[in-house]
Amino acid sequence: MFQQPQAKINLGLYVTERRPDGYHNLQTCFYPIPLTDNLEIKELRNSNEPWSLQVAGNEVEGDAKDNLVVRAYESLREEFASLPPVDIYLYKRIPTGAGLGGGSSDAAAALCMLNDMFALGLSADELERRAARLGADCAFFVRSRPAMAEGIGDILTPCDVSLRGWEMVLVKPDDFVSTREAYAHVRPRPVLRGDAERMPIADVLRRPVEEWRGRLSNDFEDSVFLSHPRIAAIKETLYDMGAAYASMSGSGAAVFGLFRHRPESAEEVFKDCFLHQARLLK
Repeated sequence: MFQQPQAKINLGLYVTERRPDGYHNLQTCFYPIPLTDNLEIKELRNSNEPWSLQVAGNEVEGDAKDNLVVRAYESLREEFASLPPVDIYLYKRIPTGAGLGGGSSDAAAALCMLNDMFALGLSADELERRAARLGADCAFFVRSRPAMAEGIGDILTPCDVSLRGWEMVLVKPDDFVSTREAYAHVRPRPVLRGDAERMPIADVLRRPVEEWRGRLSNDFEDSVFLSHPRIAAIKETLYDMGAAYASMSGSGAAVFGLFRHRPESAEEVFKDCFLHQARLLK
């Protein structure tokens, strides 16, 4: 079975409070974009090993057993003892350390594929619950449709925002921003109605995209931009090129810009970075 797990961007991201368990509650909108990995899973016959994994494309660091696709398989195998061995081929296009959710998307796709391949009978809600155990944003990718996310990113509410027809320019420099680094310097702050500087994200998304600048923000930008000025410069460059709205995605390091018309100069301007340009279709 073959599937193309999608990346996501964050439309706004507020860190609202630090929880007693050390995690943080947040408010954001997850939005799927047409940047995908390739994932193929086949039943592995006559094997003494439960799984094999081959990864190509962008380099993925770490031990194979820690790959989220493998962890997704192992989590189902603990529950469904009859799950047979599988051969997994993963081609990575979505850059890692970018705030695009590539690993989480791969894991969610694996859960859905295994459920279908071996008739496990799990509903989308049940798959979301299992995905959330693998990572805070994994549940979103089970349905991969625009959604408001709260809690640690695992409480999802469908969102009717649409960017259909907009041109997206996505830029990822070589900078690496760890999640720990991003959270270490962020200052949680609640979202209060009537606060003109921190409007609820859902309220801003009801406005035209051209009105998002100055109203829709990512709380990680202030601290990340201080230690990674190149990421800040990319955002400003996207605005200089005519973006109606630009933002860092997640905790970085990818930055995206939304344009009414496809800019012609992006490949030259960002030639030293990972660059993905696409017309959004949802």
